[in-house]
Amino acid sequence: MVKGEEKEKEDVVSQAMVTHAAVAPPSDITSCTCYRPNRRETWLFSGFSTGWSCWLHADWTELSNCVPGVLDRRNSAALCTPKKFYYITLLGDPISRYLSEWRHVQRGEGTDWSGCTLHEFMDCRYNLANNRQVRMLAELSLVPCYNLSFIPEGKRAQLLLESIKKNLQGMAFLGLTEFQRKTQYLFDQMFNLKFTRLFMQYNSTRTGGVEVDEDTIRRIEELNDLDMQLYVYAKDLSQQPYQYKRQLERREQRLRSREERLLHRAKEALPREDAEELGLVPNENYMSHIIEKW
Repeated sequence: MVKGEEKEKEDVVSQAMVTHAAVAPPSDITSCTCYRPNRRETWLFSGFSTGWSCWLHADWTELSNCVPGVLDRRNSAALCTPKKFYYITLLGDPISRYLSEWRHVQRGEGTDWSGCTLHEFMDCRYNLANNRQVRMLAELSLVPCYNLSFIPEGKRAQLLLESIKKNLQGMAFLGLTEFQRKTQYLFDQMFNLKFTRLFMQYNSTRTGGVEVDEDTIRRIEELNDLDMQLYVYAKDLSQQPYQYKRQLERREQRLRSREERLLHRAKEALPREDAEELGLVPNENYMSHIIEKW
């Protein structure tokens, strides 16, 4: 199932799996039930397939407890068997994600923050945009969700980050919104699921076109210190399978090139009669057949 973190970019994979997956019939729709072949059993759990069945932008703790029951209710009783779930998620650069959420609420989405300046947004003590990615991916049952006085801040942060690392390591796929091409390539390789279109690469700058000075960027980094630590870890973790796949491809290419060179040398070294017997060069009968066809 798809777990996204950036409001404007989070649905890249989940939407592509519904609208641009290279399956038959062609996916030219905006949503689908995504049933398994010959069975009315949903295989994809996302906003574009099952809707917001576990509430809007549910976090990891909500999803992991909600999804099994939701799918059992959607499927027939005969299909209500224990299931193995594969979670995937995309993370974004904390600076870009924070500014993206500010622009989202500034437009009046959700609680009316219309016209809210960036500094007003940062000054809000209870702003849930701060360290949102950590809160969305951590196991919140380990700490009081919003009671910050129950556990010392340092201990709370340590528990959250440790739980996130464990969750990310157990996920079937981890991608980064800043590297859409690599994300798509790795997704194709891991799941053998091709797409008819390339993933859209959003603005590659950290500020996404928003003019902010260095002091403001440093303030955002301080407000999102846990997200910054998470992103460093996730960036390294997500690159490991990509680099491994690329190494395998380069190794296979070297082996193919070596085999081609050896075959070419074998052709040059053998007399023509021996080469014909081994099928390394076309014989006269074969050539006569080709000429007759023309």
